[in-house]
Amino acid sequence: MADARIIPLGEGDRSGRLAASRAARGLSPRTPRRAPQRPPRGHTDGYAEPARDEHVPLEHADTIGDARAEVPAAADGVVADWLDFLRRRLTGEYGVDEMGFDPELTDRVLLAPLRVLYEWWFRVEARGLENIPDTGGALVVANHSGTVALDALMAQVAVHDHHPARRDLRMLGANLVYAVPFLGELARKAGHTLACTPDAERLLSEGNVVGVWPEGFKGVGKLYRDRYKLQRFGRGGFVAAALRTRTPIVPCAIVGAEEIYPMIANARTVARLVGLPYFPITPTFPWLGPLGTVPLPSKWIIEFGEPIPTDHFPDGAADDPMLVFNLTDQVRETIQQTLYRLLVQRRGIFH
Repeated sequence: MADARIIPLGEGDRSGRLAASRAARGLSPRTPRRAPQRPPRGHTDGYAEPARDEHVPLEHADTIGDARAEVPAAADGVVADWLDFLRRRLTGEYGVDEMGFDPELTDRVLLAPLRVLYEWWFRVEARGLENIPDTGGALVVANHSGTVALDALMAQVAVHDHHPARRDLRMLGANLVYAVPFLGELARKAGHTLACTPDAERLLSEGNVVGVWPEGFKGVGKLYRDRYKLQRFGRGGFVAAALRTRTPIVPCAIVGAEEIYPMIANARTVARLVGLPYFPITPTFPWLGPLGTVPLPSKWIIEFGEPIPTDHFPDGAADDPMLVFNLTDQVRETIQQTLYRLLVQRRGIFH
């Protein structure tokens, strides 16, 4: 211990020992790393900030710059497009058909909130859209349910946004829809009309895709215990319209709508007082007030089946009550069996 020395650990001695150690191991001396020299505060002449994106290859630098430049350009394009849309609305430079259908307003305004429900809330899976023809008339016949008729609106979004030809689904609605002033006007603007034979035949003969829900309020207002059990399909007026116009009938099965407002009771007295066909009592309504009107986020499947042709029937087939009854029953049974199949395939109500 007498020969032991205390070696000072100053910076110069430490650097020398490190250099000697690297030389003993056959390594080249390491160049000391220096911090970037910054000018005194307030003096920036001749000084450049080091690049912050040095890890980006040079060949991609221009691409990144172009992408950043495209963002404000795209935003400007959207704003200009909407301003042009508003200008046309104010000046009347838009077209509607004889029934009041406004295609541009429907696409850009009326369907916009429904797309949020379709894509993010109900996560609708549309199948068999290719069974709806790209051109010419077709009659889509679907089951009806859900306490509030959102199933018809989701079918409209599916046909308009996801069909290869982006066709408009012109739906036939009940009298109650058009008795409400504001709601009736919106329905007309969206291309829908009263559920009557003359209007149905007119739309089909003009080559439109027409949607009908033959169960009516019996289907949309049924109790939860009767879910996915089809109600009576009326007198088959929709079949007669298809026969007279020789348009195909496309059966459509909708799974998921039954669970959005599980109707556990019908307050008939209240319904009569307010003039409604039914007044729903659900696990959330009216107990939670406005929150009770929020639909449950069930997983939906909408399947459009193979079309049933009508052009091979003889003239006057629409006046044969037995033929109309049999064809109506065929459509109803096709939808019912499709519902059973989809329910078996579904993993759960919410996924």
